[in-house]
Amino acid sequence: MRVGESDDAQAVLLIRTLCDLLHTMTQRLAWLESREATGSWARSIRSEAATLRRDINEARCHIDRLERRYLKRYDHARPSR
Repeated sequence: MRVGESDDAQAVLLIRTLCDLLHTMTQRLAWLESREATGSWARSIRSEAATLRRDINEARCHIDRLERRYLKRYDHARPSR
């Protein structure tokens, strides 16, 4: 194994895990946004949705940063998003 290969492999695993979590959080956010609620229940939904939006944005930033740092040499092999 060449120097850096283990870092690349760990980055790929972390990116996959973050993408899985991103998918789960996005589904939960869509479900929350589809709810009709009033009163304290609505406040709770808005609060959770805001937290999910923040976490989704943070996960995307981490994924982008990891891809730029560890996977940039493989750009030609990856499909574009």
